[in-house]
Amino acid sequence: MEKYLKNEEEMLAVGQIIGEHLQAGDVLVLTGELGAGKTTMTKGIALGLEITQMIKSPTYTIVREYPKGRLPLYHMDVYRLAEGEGESFGLEEYFEREGVVIMEWGNNLLDELPEDYIEIFLNYHETEGRTLRIEGQGITGKERAQVLNELMR
Repeated sequence: MEKYLKNEEEMLAVGQIIGEHLQAGDVLVLTGELGAGKTTMTKGIALGLEITQMIKSPTYTIVREYPKGRLPLYHMDVYRLAEGEGESFGLEEYFEREGVVIMEWGNNLLDELPEDYIEIFLNYHETEGRTLRIEGQGITGKERAQVLNELMR
């Protein structure tokens, strides 16, 4: 199912709804072109996780940790990493923590992702705004994606 988001406010609101329903151990991969809204979506998700800190893109730091909220958030941007480099940064350790992982550009490291994850695709709409699509990988990932898709209806 694809959902049309006409502006940044709608993207933040949808992100907040998603964040309100995430559970410890959820891994989200945000996929989209540069400027598609991956960090904006993360800001909305952080609102849903009751994180009050300002969310910044971790482009140069690779990982930003936000420990204070309903669940900790580990926000990653792996745009600059090549396949196989995630291990040298210890990214897999975050998948085992009791928080939520959001990985921008995770499609660059497919072999290093856990078996179960939720992928959120953000694309430019043909006229304006963005489209959002949620899919799951693995049994648990598919179940979790189904729950989130139900919320988008």
